Amino acid sequence: MSNSTKKYDVVIVGAGFAGNVMALELAKAGKKVLMLEGGDPFKSDNREVFMQNFFLAMAKTPESPYPQNYNSPRPSVLDIQNITPNSPQGQNGINPVKDIATNGYFIEKGPMAFGSTYERVAGGTSWHWLGTCLRLLPSDFKMKTEFGVGVDWPISYDDLSAYYNKAEFEIGVSADVEEQNIHGVTFTPGYKYPMQSLPPTVLDKKFSEKLNGITLDGSIVKVTGTPAGRNSTSNKIDGKIYNNGRRLCQGNTNCTPICPIQAKYDATVTLAKALNTGNVDIMYQTVAYNIQIDESTKKVTGIAYKQYETKLGPVTGEGVVTATSYIIAAHAVETAKLLLMSKNKTMPNGIANSSGQVGKNLMDHPVKLSWGLMPESTYPFRGPLSTSGIETTRDGEFRKKRAAYRIEIGNEGWNWTMGAPYSTLTDLVNKNTFGKALRQEIASNFTRQFRIGFLVEQLPGDGYIVPSAIATDNLGLPRPEVHYDLSDYTKAGFEAAVEATNTIFGLLGAKESIESSNPPASRPGSFTYNNKTYFSNGAGHVMGTHRMGSTPQDSVTDANMKTWDHDNLYLVGCGTFPTTGTANPSLTMMALAYKATEALLKTL
Repeated sequence: MSNSTKKYDVVIVGAGFAGNVMALELAKAGKKVLMLEGGDPFKSDNREVFMQNFFLAMAKTPESPYPQNYNSPRPSVLDIQNITPNSPQGQNGINPVKDIATNGYFIEKGPMAFGSTYERVAGGTSWHWLGTCLRLLPSDFKMKTEFGVGVDWPISYDDLSAYYNKAEFEIGVSADVEEQNIHGVTFTPGYKYPMQSLPPTVLDKKFSEKLNGITLDGSIVKVTGTPAGRNSTSNKIDGKIYNNGRRLCQGNTNCTPICPIQAKYDATVTLAKALNTGNVDIMYQTVAYNIQIDESTKKVTGIAYKQYETKLGPVTGEGVVTATSYIIAAHAVETAKLLLMSKNKTMPNGIANSSGQVGKNLMDHPVKLSWGLMPESTYPFRGPLSTSGIETTRDGEFRKKRAAYRIEIGNEGWNWTMGAPYSTLTDLVNKNTFGKALRQEIASNFTRQFRIGFLVEQLPGDGYIVPSAIATDNLGLPRPEVHYDLSDYTKAGFEAAVEATNTIFGLLGAKESIESSNPPASRPGSFTYNNKTYFSNGAGHVMGTHRMGSTPQDSVTDANMKTWDHDNLYLVGCGTFPTTGTANPSLTMMALAYKATEALLKTL
């Protein structure tokens, strides 16, 4: 329980990427902050426990280290296997715990399965993010103006550039300014990333050798190092060696779901700093369920919560926390759900929803995976999951007609695509391959596996979420009902990705796996476009459910992430994105959190 006599300047719901940044910055400015976190307490031995869970898990999914919490549940990629395409699942809501265990947390309404997930623990989804820290392109902020599709952001790249710097130093990004200076991405004069680029892998070098200089999507291809939120060799900044106190990356290829040594940044780093200021309190195992509003002033007056002691236990406490200002940083799905749950007489459609946009415009980076065997050994299963990519395909006049994509070069063989090396070994044994023949097959097959991932942009308007009217979690709160689809604009991006795959595999002399080139139409996530079947994977990049904008008629917040409807309520996280671009969104989310904090401090 919170101290009812203590006065807080700000209450923050959610202790993930954005919430922890704002808590730290507010605390450094001398403000008193209370955080509500639905998950378990942050403990020093969490990583060891999570690693043990991961080692023992049969399926090495993004969620495998982190036990399901039925009082603060989250989706899992394994849930998608229980979904028949175009046939919504889990709709009875009679036994919520059994329902979640059987069909998953989401109530999938289709027509396509939504393949992305998140974590509801202290540190949020940073526990299983990949660590990619690309900046958005200048053109990504003005899709309507530049290409006549989607909408424009209410800010420009230049407006966010200085905040990108702050986010990169808080994370500890390893990258090279010269490599990232593509498609008009600029940096402040003399800027250096805090750490040097990670070295390229054998596979990266082979891609560079065979592909650099070719033309793809109207641009000259250049393989470049991918900015990463993991430690390499520090740069000297203003005469001092950058040091974030974490260890150097040791090349474990399980960054998703967990870095065993915290070489990869996770948001508990920032949370620990915030708590150490003495200005931040946190209530764990505390789930916000109602935002209370003064109906005359429209200001938030408090946030009601439920508490529990065990993952299956009953509610052990309820109450309301109060402050001067409020921040919801609970993830794109959970933030939208909380806003829509918080109804009153004057706002029957939910809080901050006069525009009708809350929960709308659910977006992801649908992923087209392509995988196969290289003609010679390139030694996967070593190093971070991805160290290089092709970013020259991210922009061009083609965006007037179809989606752009970036190409991620994967170092984990067929792990994501086929569950290798475990599944590959099982398949060989099931074919009665043993002894010397087994060792030879492993040496030949395992060392040549590779995959690439096309992260395709998605425009707003293809999906939305609402609180379910019939299915609840263990606390009796509605579960998210997800409606998701892909537009022809995005599907055309998949079509272009297949053409690019053929070009790339041909130049590499690689043989594409039959499962890659011919996905079954019955598989959840499959769709047909121009008489060809494609399969879409979730990237885990959930965006767009409470977007920012220039007017209250078509958006939920202004450019500072303050809600149009409530003067003391801010919404942060990837839900603020009006469009997706092709960059992994976590860096931009943190940059926006810095921007929102600066604006909030001026009002306190």
